[in-house]
Amino acid sequence: MSARTTAGLHVERLTVMYGPHLALDDACLTCERGQVVGLLGPNGSGKSTLLKAVLGLTRMQNGRITLDGAPLDRRARARIAYTPQRNEVDWSFPITVEEVVVLGRQGLRGLFGRPHRSDWRIAWEALDQLGIGELRRRQIGELSAGQQQRVFIARALAQDGDVLLLDEPLTGVDAQTQTIVLHMLTELRRRGRAVLVTTHDLTLAGEICDCVCLLNTRVIALGAPAHVLTPRALLETFGGDGAVRLLEGMAEIDPPDAAEPRYASGGTPARRSSGSATR
Repeated sequence: MSARTTAGLHVERLTVMYGPHLALDDACLTCERGQVVGLLGPNGSGKSTLLKAVLGLTRMQNGRITLDGAPLDRRARARIAYTPQRNEVDWSFPITVEEVVVLGRQGLRGLFGRPHRSDWRIAWEALDQLGIGELRRRQIGELSAGQQQRVFIARALAQDGDVLLLDEPLTGVDAQTQTIVLHMLTELRRRGRAVLVTTHDLTLAGEICDCVCLLNTRVIALGAPAHVLTPRALLETFGGDGAVRLLEGMAEIDPPDAAEPRYASGGTPARRSSGSATR
């Protein structure tokens, strides 16, 4: 295999079940270094499940996940940074902003290792990059939603992982936080990181992501945003009402000369038009 096909995160034929419920069905996805991949789908479509499978937090019934061509083990997973959804965090827990961020260095020190002076410096630099360095001594529960989100992105930056997984980083945050996060995604791409981000924001997917994966238990379509974010694919992924709501706020994306997306159901993608979403 070439370096291009092995460098980065690869998910192959991933199947996950929660009891009798099929959460992911034969899902395949690649996130290469220097690439931002957007994972889009309705609630309950398996987006967060896929991230947790990569992190080793949920059991796979089938499939293979590799990083730079090698199976994931504990050491490899230490190279993967994760930002959870805000609703998964206990914001009443008594911990300061800088203490949260320095936890991103824990994998480098071991479970009982104390942070070095250099770890604190890296944590403070990450907070400065997100524009919240002056809040480092505050309790996390005292912050706004946007500031809280930036704290956990700063933790991921402090970890200095090769792969970053961001679960709905723009949900419920202010415009300033959105701008800062989008800038950071661009910077991470420039640094050669592999970034996998779940989102409902088609503008983010169209403008920032190099590749988009539409997911609803199985992969519906995968490819360049201009080819994947079509009425047909969105309708199949989100259903009629969901697709219409998404398309109403989305600017036209002109497809470049690139490969057509892969559709799980076969066929070729429909061109976007100014009319309603139809198959």
